[in-house]
Amino acid sequence: MSKRDLVLSILDGSAPQGPVPAAFFSHFDPSCHFGQAGVDKHLEFVRATGMDFVKIQYERKFPSDPSVERPADWADVKPLTLEYFEPQLSVVRGLVEACKAETVVVVTLYSPFMCAGHVGGAELLAAHMAEDPDAVCKGMEIVTESLRLFVRECIRIGVDGFYHSTQGYEAGRLASRALFHRCVMPYDLSIMEEIDRSCPFSILHVCDYHDPYDDISPFPAYPGKVVNINPQVGDTTYTGAQLSAMFGRPFMGGMDRHGALAKGTEAEVRAAAREALSAAPERFILAADCTVPPGTPWANLRAAIDEAHNWRR
Repeated sequence: MSKRDLVLSILDGSAPQGPVPAAFFSHFDPSCHFGQAGVDKHLEFVRATGMDFVKIQYERKFPSDPSVERPADWADVKPLTLEYFEPQLSVVRGLVEACKAETVVVVTLYSPFMCAGHVGGAELLAAHMAEDPDAVCKGMEIVTESLRLFVRECIRIGVDGFYHSTQGYEAGRLASRALFHRCVMPYDLSIMEEIDRSCPFSILHVCDYHDPYDDISPFPAYPGKVVNINPQVGDTTYTGAQLSAMFGRPFMGGMDRHGALAKGTEAEVRAAAREALSAAPERFILAADCTVPPGTPWANLRAAIDEAHNWRR
């Protein structure tokens, strides 16, 4: 079974009792973000770790706009063109050409809320949402349509899907949870539902990079063929099987990005991987709960992936 078949087989449970697919993700040095250098560094990482699909890191943040000072200013945020995304798209083209015949290729996608935070600053965005959510939503619409240009071009190029992230529902992130449902979730869904209709493979990533969650109740309604989420929610630690059942789709994760992967020996990594595999649901991708920290040894990632490939469900 090719890597491509192995990864896609978890969607319908058709994988035989054999290897478990696995993948980990890391940001690279800025010199390797775009162009051929970006393509080459992704390929080096994939080959060094032996991972089962390609996830293209997204490094083209939306430009900061210092003119956004009041909620009303969000209506004047400048829309982006495909030309702006070209440095990132060059990496997408190169990796689709190099890898799609062999395995699944997905692109990391920040949510409109995350991109709007790049435009105006995350703290100012949250403050403006609390002050005048209707005014901010006008800017969210502009950001969403700019992001949609990038998504559609990636699909045209031939990606299999996206690793689409969401933020905004973390404990204390916004002044009220109602603001998430009004100003964040509709724009998430606008992009993610289009991806779900157009792509055979996508991963819903509930991102806790900014803050932890104490409630994940909105997210089972989100699209995505696979879910990647930290199992620690408030005082509750969910199993992969519980999360798979809650979200009604395969679970990707099982390993703490700040644990043995980042700081342990190879033996400790292998033990942690076996622990995750022994508790995993039937349809499962071994991975971390988010991008691993800078400096995480690639040999540790290779060791965890090796354990997955030698595991028999």
